[in-house]
Amino acid sequence: MSRQIVLDTETTGLDPRLGHRIIEVAGVELLNRRLTGRYFHRYVNPERDIDAGAEAVHGLNSAFLQDKPKFADIVEELLVFLGNDELVIHNAAFDVGFLNHELSLLDFPPVTDGRTVLDTLKLARELNPGQKNNLDALCRRYEIDNTSRTLHGALLDAELLAAVYLAMTRGQDALIETHALSSAQHESELPVGMVLPVIYANEDEQQAHALTLQAIGKESSGNCLWLRHAGI
Repeated sequence: MSRQIVLDTETTGLDPRLGHRIIEVAGVELLNRRLTGRYFHRYVNPERDIDAGAEAVHGLNSAFLQDKPKFADIVEELLVFLGNDELVIHNAAFDVGFLNHELSLLDFPPVTDGRTVLDTLKLARELNPGQKNNLDALCRRYEIDNTSRTLHGALLDAELLAAVYLAMTRGQDALIETHALSSAQHESELPVGMVLPVIYANEDEQQAHALTLQAIGKESSGNCLWLRHAGI
């Protein structure tokens, strides 16, 4: 069974080497490319001020975080949730750098110790060279509803990134899994903000499909079940 964790963080600033810290961390679980509904989400007291530029991005301030647990209080729970499974992160160097900094302060090994990391920003640049590949741009490209993303937030961004990652890497098997997910799970079990896109065949695609079915019917001496059900 393939397990992945789509992960995101929010921070007090841009560089852990300048003493900046994690203030929010979240991850959503994928099993065999299906969202399970399991997630990890914690706000963290960074024990320092937040840069004005960072606060403008995520909207989190020191007053809100004052009574939240410190990273040391959540680290073991976080590592248990991550397991030894692959991490899917957008612009992975940023989040991994902050996670490794926090772990080093507590004498824990790096988050990459025993885990692989898939950087969806690198993947998006390979698939869409010369185009914008931030999370909002990818949501628009793959028709994923991100209207609730007025500010950055670790949990919402992890949920949106999961949808983007599945759309970017979707093959025929993944299409079947996506259909099974929408059929087998109740709407309430989908993560908040998750909207699965429905893509309809255009007229040319429908005509090509009909011709393919007719060719199968001819080769099978009229025993094409799809052709019977389609009424072609």
